[in-house]
Amino acid sequence: MIKLNFSPKVDEAISKRILDEVYQDPMGGWAELPGRINMEELAEIRKSAQKIQNESEVLVLIGIGGSYLGHRALIEALRPKSELKIVYAGNSLSKRELDFALDEVGEADFSVIVISKSGTTLEPAVAFEAFKKKLVEKYGEKEAYSRIYATTDANSGALHDETVANGYTRFVVPDNIGGRYSVLTAVGLLPLAAAGVNIEELLVGAAEAMRENSTAVLYGFMRYALGKKGYNTEVFASFEPATMYFNEWLKQLFGESEGKNRQGIFPASVVYSTDLHSLGQFMQDGRRDLFETIIDYPTDEMNAKVVTAVVKAHTAGGIPVLLIKPSSFDERGFGELIYFFELSCAISAKLFGVNPFDQPGVEAYKKELKKLLS
Repeated sequence: MIKLNFSPKVDEAISKRILDEVYQDPMGGWAELPGRINMEELAEIRKSAQKIQNESEVLVLIGIGGSYLGHRALIEALRPKSELKIVYAGNSLSKRELDFALDEVGEADFSVIVISKSGTTLEPAVAFEAFKKKLVEKYGEKEAYSRIYATTDANSGALHDETVANGYTRFVVPDNIGGRYSVLTAVGLLPLAAAGVNIEELLVGAAEAMRENSTAVLYGFMRYALGKKGYNTEVFASFEPATMYFNEWLKQLFGESEGKNRQGIFPASVVYSTDLHSLGQFMQDGRRDLFETIIDYPTDEMNAKVVTAVVKAHTAGGIPVLLIKPSSFDERGFGELIYFFELSCAISAKLFGVNPFDQPGVEAYKKELKKLLS
């Protein structure tokens, strides 16, 4: 169970109204997901993960944003024991990075998981074409297509149509769950299972957080209160280098959910103690328009002492510090954290009066890029 270092008074009527809004939202399918897992789909995920492990030395994971950050965060943090090498692609338009990913695969046997609801997002589309070509050249079309696993829209879209036409193994991005809330769907579960993560334990942790949601409510209300008091930047801090990508997932979750209509709290992140020797001065003596959310993972005694020292120093320096203590540093603990942050983010966004589940601003750069490419 996740613990907090604060216990603000929350109006029960407002809390219930906001929770009802989240659960009843057309894009709130993730909110009750841990309690109604599709066991048939879970079995298919396990089957595909086993096939990937049996026939491949390398797994290429293609996706960007919500189709990428969640599973990478957990693979990087948990470092599951697996002989399967993971290569990430499709998360930028850098030709240099794409060439590097192709070289990383080299002549090894490999499979590809491509994740895109529409199939037209440029970054993963470019990478997928490159790796599909490599697969066909290495194995021939029939076997190449048997090594492609596509997670995409249930009914339509470029990737959906290609998947049906070519017979790729297909999983679905649920219509009522957006990308940054999709870690506990096939979007995240298939890559995680293939990489050796215990997805059953992950789901158990998420279910526990769903049942014990009062801490997420408190955190969501506390963030909103701090934002209204002028603390308009939140710095997510962890003390384990392996959790850097979990911080990146948090930044997308909160930034894309809240940053609308000139509202929201800007999300930043640090990894201590490393960043205490670079950003530590600013955190201690810089502008006081920020607050700190420290995730105190239960790892080792030395880190625990550093956490205590940082909380004391930064609080004395005038920074509001919210301390979150996960129950464990394993699949169950991260399952709890994923659901905890998803719910608290949706709550605080609703309090700010914005839609937590759309991202209209993301389309602006895409429109400008299309003009240039055309």
